[in-house]
Amino acid sequence: MNDAAKVKELIEAGKTALGIEFGSTRIKAVLIDDTHAPIASGSHDWENSLVDNIWTYSLEEIWAGLQDCYADLVKDVQAKYGTELTKIGSIGFSGMMHGYMAFDKEGNLLVPFRTWRNNITGQASEELTELFAYHIPQRWSIAHLYQAILNGEEHVKDVDFFTTLAGYVHWKLTGQKVLGVGEASGMFPIDTATRDFNARMIQQFDEKVKDKGFSWKLGDILPKVLVAGDSAGTLTPEGAKLLDVSGKLEAGIPLCPPEGDAGTGMAATNSVARRTGNVSAGTSVFAMVVLEKELAKVHEELDLVTTPAGDLVAMVHCQNCTSDLNAWVNLFKEFAESFGIQVDMNKLFSVLYNKALEADEDCGGLLAYNYFSGEHITGFTQGRPMLVRQPDGKFSLANLMRANLFTALGALKIGLDILLKEEGVQIDSMLGHGGLFKTKGVGQKIMAAAIDAPVSVMETAGEGGAWGIALLAAYMKDKAEGESLDAYLEKRVFAGQKGSQMEPDAADVKSFNLFIERYKKGLPIEEAAVDFLA
Repeated sequence: MNDAAKVKELIEAGKTALGIEFGSTRIKAVLIDDTHAPIASGSHDWENSLVDNIWTYSLEEIWAGLQDCYADLVKDVQAKYGTELTKIGSIGFSGMMHGYMAFDKEGNLLVPFRTWRNNITGQASEELTELFAYHIPQRWSIAHLYQAILNGEEHVKDVDFFTTLAGYVHWKLTGQKVLGVGEASGMFPIDTATRDFNARMIQQFDEKVKDKGFSWKLGDILPKVLVAGDSAGTLTPEGAKLLDVSGKLEAGIPLCPPEGDAGTGMAATNSVARRTGNVSAGTSVFAMVVLEKELAKVHEELDLVTTPAGDLVAMVHCQNCTSDLNAWVNLFKEFAESFGIQVDMNKLFSVLYNKALEADEDCGGLLAYNYFSGEHITGFTQGRPMLVRQPDGKFSLANLMRANLFTALGALKIGLDILLKEEGVQIDSMLGHGGLFKTKGVGQKIMAAAIDAPVSVMETAGEGGAWGIALLAAYMKDKAEGESLDAYLEKRVFAGQKGSQMEPDAADVKSFNLFIERYKKGLPIEEAAVDFLA
């Protein structure tokens, strides 16, 4: 029997798991087989809209996008295996975290969906951080709710339930008002001992808004928190028709708890165990490290969320990473083409990145900032990409490329230093994924120098969040009694996967530390550029 025939049998027997993730620009579906390998996919492109100064997606866009994405998956199954998709073993939904979707008793949306992109909750973020002694970023759902209270918004008195995008879709398909703990940790702080919303902070919040006379208490309007492996309801007949407008999909399919894109990224990179982390480096860069214990103090540079199993995670998120680096590479492409040389971009990246490995220890005294936009880690609301050098510095290609690679991780290094040096957090392994790691060995070597810890890059480079939520759906259905999520991923999903691990080189670590001292001292130069280059 050939592979396609075997997969067809699995599909028809419902021995599959489906993950669907709502990203910022794409909704993606991935269907996996009983070995966790992707066998079919579907997608739908979409864009948020700025309506009355609020970044949003309409309910119509959410459902039309989901239905189109699912129909695209069904088409892929039909084309590859000549069969209809009517049964699925388990399903999971995930989405971009945070934001605000508030509903009344009848289930009507009270105000347009406010996504994570809206930086409109500054006062709420500050007041709640002080109240809880716990960092509450602007994009968190509780910041949106409290800002609406501070603004005196009429709708707040009518709130019966509020949730995230993934929580909303799950609720409409199953009738269950639940969230996975990783997604829930971006709504309101989690108590990692109870794997639930922090009861002390809920009480503090209720006390703070008592004089408003709302009919609700915070605990009554939040979703129920579940952990990976918990059952989160089944697809209702109405839900099946909402997902598959052709009406062929059977109801009764079990669903795993809906998760956020941070949690699905951790699952897809096998970084849910304590002392592990993952770093995604592309246009922006973020690192997540699974902690062994609470941090000693509040740091506004660090966000605290959890894994899908409820373990505490510190997250460093930076707006800028490879954009300026890519701009320099494109400049060299233009230079070569001016001589009539046709350029292979993969080769150009490889040559220039590898050149950085020949640089002087101090990058020849060069200083670069890659700030295309603001950078909250260093306190910038706007950015100006720039290169500064001293007259007696050594301006060579190797030093230029090394300075640009170092600065791509500069803000991240400052955030991670707080975590690793001030808080003494230990990392056994960090998994790198994203564009920075495409040139074999170089981005990985620079990252290992930045964090002074081993960095691994998987050959698969990760299938993304839709695969991650499909893995969580499979785990819920197939886990053995007492089998933890990290053990399931390690033994059943990632066992035997090839990857390369690189230890930090002492000379590179020293070189990066020299650069980062210059970087911190030079921040007023970047400030002046923002002030004077309007």
